[in-house]
Amino acid sequence: MKIHHSSRPRRLSGFTLIELLVVIAIIAVLIALLLPAVQSAREAARRAQCLNNLHQLGLALANYESSNNAYPMAYGQRAIWDPFNTVCCGTAGCSGWGAWSPHALLLGYFEQSQVYNALNFSIASSDNEDGGVQCTALTTRVASFLCPSSTLPSGLFNWGCRCCCAYIPWMAGNCRFTGNNYFASVGATVCPWTSAKPPGMFAIYTPRTSPGSFGVRDVQDGTSNTIAFGEWKMGDFDSSKLSPQDVIDLLTNSVGGFGSWCSPNSTMPTGGLPRFTNFLSKCAGAAPSSILGGSNWKTNKSSLGREWGQGMFGHTLGGTLLPPNPKYPNCNMESWGGDFDAPTMINLSSYHPGGANVAMADGSARFIKSTVQWNTMWSLGSRAGGESISSSDY
Repeated sequence: MKIHHSSRPRRLSGFTLIELLVVIAIIAVLIALLLPAVQSAREAARRAQCLNNLHQLGLALANYESSNNAYPMAYGQRAIWDPFNTVCCGTAGCSGWGAWSPHALLLGYFEQSQVYNALNFSIASSDNEDGGVQCTALTTRVASFLCPSSTLPSGLFNWGCRCCCAYIPWMAGNCRFTGNNYFASVGATVCPWTSAKPPGMFAIYTPRTSPGSFGVRDVQDGTSNTIAFGEWKMGDFDSSKLSPQDVIDLLTNSVGGFGSWCSPNSTMPTGGLPRFTNFLSKCAGAAPSSILGGSNWKTNKSSLGREWGQGMFGHTLGGTLLPPNPKYPNCNMESWGGDFDAPTMINLSSYHPGGANVAMADGSARFIKSTVQWNTMWSLGSRAGGESISSSDY
């Protein structure tokens, strides 16, 4: 038997280079198509978690009112036990420096009793003379105050801020900012003090000039129609870069009569639309130059939402003057360029496309669209304005 051998080379099985490139191209196309869907699904989950955080915060508020027959405000030392005492808000007076936030007072109502019990409400929340007493609690990150779509804050408390961890050797270097994505709403105003009669659900209690807190009976617009807590983007802690959530300090106490350290012109629509739009224009015009100069931290305040303990604008208080993610920047009117304890506009903002989450006073949580009308925002922020609105308005 003869065996014949073919002179032709045997072809090895496998992919050619062109076939391999085609397969890679197909995979790349599929990834490009699927990745946005995956990212969208992840964002939807984060948005749902954020909404749930606000829902829990709203329920805690309702439970607090049910137990105390009053809503928590931003209080100074001892005021939570003696609403009509003459003690104000720390060594710096009633501006908000040293006041306790509504967030701190609600800790015991959503499984944060350990943190609540570690706080000493008989002294100021944020004072350079607190001797570091509040450090352990106030450097605790509370997940319920953090939106999962947000970045965490950078930086540490120091001598110039309130925690003063330098008093406690083992805490040195560990006094991180905790972060806070949810503000207590004072309504459509730039003045949070009770002496200015803000229209929203919260205020900074000023016992020498005004009565104490109010209860559900005072929410005449209905608890389901009144924003209690809202969402904001946390600051980027970089005063050399202009970001949408930065708070621009105009280094003045008022703009064309708007502000005026809590006159009636500080509330919309009482202040009048021309005054308000003039104020907005000044804020927008001042934003680009806020990142210039060696002392730009005074005009570009990039630490929005750095912590949850202090009852002050920029820390735990905000307003409803504009819809979510507005084209106008947040704005502060502090003539000496210090902290946020001055007339301030801080609005809803978020990383969620199309709007931001809020908690209503009845404990429900809603998503407010960025396209909502200004007057609807003023109505949603008001507890007793007598407005008539429906869910279709926002």
